[in-house]
Amino acid sequence: MWKWLLLAVTTVAVTVPLELLGVPSAALFAALLVGIALALLTWAPRTVPRRAGLAAQGVLGVYIGTMVHSDALAALGGDWPIVLGVAVATLLLSVIAGALLGLQRDVSPLTGSLALVAGGASGLVAIARELGGDDRVVAVVQYLRVAVITASMPVVVTLIYHAEKTGNTAMPTEGPTAPWYLSVAILVVLVVIGAGVGRLIRLPGAGLLGPMALTITLELTGFGFGLAVPLMLVQLGYAVIGWQAGVAFTRESIKAIGRALPAALGLIVVLNVACAGLGILLAESAGLTPLEGYLATSPGGIYAVLATAVETGSNVTFIVAAQVVRVLLMLFVAPLMARGFAALSQCVGRRRAQSLQSTSTSREPIRVAD
Repeated sequence: MWKWLLLAVTTVAVTVPLELLGVPSAALFAALLVGIALALLTWAPRTVPRRAGLAAQGVLGVYIGTMVHSDALAALGGDWPIVLGVAVATLLLSVIAGALLGLQRDVSPLTGSLALVAGGASGLVAIARELGGDDRVVAVVQYLRVAVITASMPVVVTLIYHAEKTGNTAMPTEGPTAPWYLSVAILVVLVVIGAGVGRLIRLPGAGLLGPMALTITLELTGFGFGLAVPLMLVQLGYAVIGWQAGVAFTRESIKAIGRALPAALGLIVVLNVACAGLGILLAESAGLTPLEGYLATSPGGIYAVLATAVETGSNVTFIVAAQVVRVLLMLFVAPLMARGFAALSQCVGRRRAQSLQSTSTSREPIRVAD
């Protein structure tokens, strides 16, 4: 119990300053760092209970689902095909970058692809282990991606797009929300039913994607009842997901990930530049400004994107809708992609085993000529 208490108290102590600095998903990042540190000191719990991890996935799935609103998606109008096309292109670029990262001796192609999928960092970390990837590598590289994109955004916006603040710093207003106790009750129902149905239909990452899909359906059909996941539950969910990856670290895994980080950093920069190119295409096709195209196609840092769009007087509704399409595509396609990777690996492994078996049984001594 003292290890759990130490883990929880230290995580809260690290989360608070990270929140003040504006770090995205600060609780998850803090839990990851604290979990790693305590694991290396052998002061961390051996593992996080599986049920706690599934509950955290469900909370996160519902939370992401509440970000989808029909009025925001309607803002895409007739431009939704190009927005969807750009999101698919971003996914393909992510997969290619992940395959290149998978060439590293300490990273499998599946782990590399999950680590560089451009969207839904917290969701992918939550289900990486369940999909067969190394959630430690996925966590570190995903948050390196978010950090690089978030840190570089003000510089790019100022030096390349010459954007200026309009003085409007108010976020878009949201509709009325349900009381916290009603939201918690709806949350429990969505998590239980969504995860149960997801497992029944063998949906990859059912604990996350089942509740998310159910929540999105309710939001788009107008039956969301003002659902708003309490911030405390979101922070707790983030912390559990961070702990799940953090306490599994060892000194050997730290060294292995350290060897892969230079390649990951280079691929993240290339991915960011390539997505900026897609932003130019989107701007030309949808009649946006170059800055709006860049913000709409940024491969991460959605909260930084929203703040920048508001401060520069950009088309916030369109940008948010495009970003939501990207995140949802990444989160729903990545598990299916992982299943495909696993099936392909098993097929290759069986063929290789059969080949070796047939070779060994038919092998005869080789006569060497004089």
